Amino acid sequence: MKPTLNSSSNSFNLKSIYVDFLEITKARLAISVVFSSLAGFMLGVLDFHSSDWLVLFKLAIGGYCMVGASNAFNQVIEKDLDELMDRTKNRPVPSGRMTPNSALLIAGFLTLVGIIILYTINPKSALFGAISIFIYTSLYTPLKTITPLSVFVGAFPGAIPFMLGWVAATNNFGIEAGTLFLIQFFWQFPHFWAIGWFLFEDYEKAGFFMLPTGKKDKGTALQIILYTVWLLLASLLPALGYTGSFFISPIAAIVVFLLGIWMLVYAVKLYQTRSEKSARTLMLVSVSYITLLQIVYILDKFLR
Repeated sequence: MKPTLNSSSNSFNLKSIYVDFLEITKARLAISVVFSSLAGFMLGVLDFHSSDWLVLFKLAIGGYCMVGASNAFNQVIEKDLDELMDRTKNRPVPSGRMTPNSALLIAGFLTLVGIIILYTINPKSALFGAISIFIYTSLYTPLKTITPLSVFVGAFPGAIPFMLGWVAATNNFGIEAGTLFLIQFFWQFPHFWAIGWFLFEDYEKAGFFMLPTGKKDKGTALQIILYTVWLLLASLLPALGYTGSFFISPIAAIVVFLLGIWMLVYAVKLYQTRSEKSARTLMLVSVSYITLLQIVYILDKFLR
C-alpha cells in the first residue's frame, strides 16, 4: 500500500515554516518600520489619487522585504551570541529549526525582491533601502560587541524608513525628508537605551554594549533625557516654517509638544528611579509616541 500523507502533519509543517519566517524577519518590528514608511509617504503626496495606492502597496512590500532581510542577516551573523541570551535563544537559527544557509537564502531573496520593488517606485528609494541594509548588517551588527557607539550607527538605518516614505512619494530628498530623518534619528536613542536598560543582564551574556556609559547609571539616564529633549525640539521644527512643504499647524504643534512632554516625563522617571520597570515603561511609551506623532502629522495635513 502507498503511504498516505498526513494532512495535519503537513499543516503543522506549513505553520512552523510560516512562524519561523515571521521570527527570522522580526515581523512585529518590520510592520512598525513599514508603518513609518507609509506615514512618510502620506506626508509626501500632494493629493492622494488612485494611482498612489499601488505605490503605497509596493512601498509596504518592498519596505518589509528590506527590514526582513536586515533582520535575517543579523540573526545569521549573531547566531552563536543569540544562543547565550534568553530572549533570542529560541530564534529559528540558534535553536536549530533553520540552518544558517537557509536564513541567508531568505535574506538574499528578500534583499533582491525589496530593491527591485523599491526601484519600480524610483531609484532613490531603492538606494536608501540598500544603504539601510548595508549599514545595519555590515556596521551596526558587528559594532554591538565592540562599542556603545553601535546604537549611534544603528540609528541611521533606523531613521531611514520615515524619510524613505517621503522619497517614494516625491522622488526628492530635500529639507522635508531630512526633517523626517532627524525626528526618527533622535527617537532611536531613548527607545533603544530603554531596551538596553531592562535587558542589560541578558545583553551582557552575549557581550553586547548597548548603553552609552556601559552601565545602568545616572549618566545613561541623563543622556536618555537629553535625546528626548532633542527629539521634542526636532518634532516641532515643521511648525517654524523652515522645513519646506512639510509643515504643521499651531494646533498640531501643541499636540506634538504635549506628546513630547509625555515621553520626557517617563525619561525623567527613569533618571529618578533607575529601575527596570521604569525603563520598560519608557520603551512602551516611546513606541506609542512615535506612532501617535506620525498620526498627528498625517491628520493635520489632511484635515487643516
